[in-house]
Amino acid sequence: MASTDTTAKVAGKGGQDDLAGLEAGLDALDAVQTHRTPLREILLKKVLPPVLAISLVLLVWQVLVSLKVTEETKLPALSAVWDSLADMWLKGTLLEVIWTSVSRGLLGFLLALAIGTPLGLLVARVKFVRAAIGPILQGLQSLPSVAWVPPAVLWFGLNDAMMYTVILLGAVPSIANGLVSGIDQIPPLYLRAGRTLGATGLHGARHIVMPAALPGYLAGLKQGWAFSWRSLMAAEIIASSPDLGLGLGQLLENGRNNIDLPGVFLAIILILVVGIAIDLLIFSPLERRVLRTRGLLVGS
Repeated sequence: MASTDTTAKVAGKGGQDDLAGLEAGLDALDAVQTHRTPLREILLKKVLPPVLAISLVLLVWQVLVSLKVTEETKLPALSAVWDSLADMWLKGTLLEVIWTSVSRGLLGFLLALAIGTPLGLLVARVKFVRAAIGPILQGLQSLPSVAWVPPAVLWFGLNDAMMYTVILLGAVPSIANGLVSGIDQIPPLYLRAGRTLGATGLHGARHIVMPAALPGYLAGLKQGWAFSWRSLMAAEIIASSPDLGLGLGQLLENGRNNIDLPGVFLAIILILVVGIAIDLLIFSPLERRVLRTRGLLVGS
């Protein structure tokens, strides 16, 4: 009898050890690596590839100019573009031109964020509103932003209100549709659990819906910024006026009017650099952080 009790105790202890080992293994699988990536690894994986790609493009550019594959009236030399950049820097206008456009773009994006977020929640959660407005938002998102410049000029004239109107009409649909897409991807179990716990209405939207829809919402924000920047450049190129100040779009248009090809390419490069910088400095780190905390970016 004693031998039987001893065997049962040993078996029970072995089962508990196996269960503890299984739980430890599951915990290890669920654990999210949140350690900070070393600076050297960031430089090698994130910074070096685009630097090499840009260097390759510049090298091909210089080779084409040096071998006179194309005329300088079609592709200016890198030195000419650099001279234009240096001239603007010495005159003290470079940072001013960049800031004029960046400040407009960021402010317009924040306004679009304030409008697009509640609009997206309303469309996603109210069936009648979705049936009525959903197709309109999809159509507005596919409409080129440049199409809004002529009516905006007629409505408001050549001023900042016209600029912000074009930005809003270009960015709000992207932000709202991104949030709608994120909410549509929320597992129904989350919503039912939230209602069971009493998280309904605005309380449920804040604590259940928005956190669960965050990945899709961030994708909409990135696209919304891209549309904001593109809309602003279209407005600045078409609606040039001394009263609006000199932005990157006006700089590009001035280069065309003055047949200044190096100035045109400089404006294009600056527009590209600003758009990429905003994405890399703001949206990409935020997106990686959200995905990493959810275990979707483990080890990256």
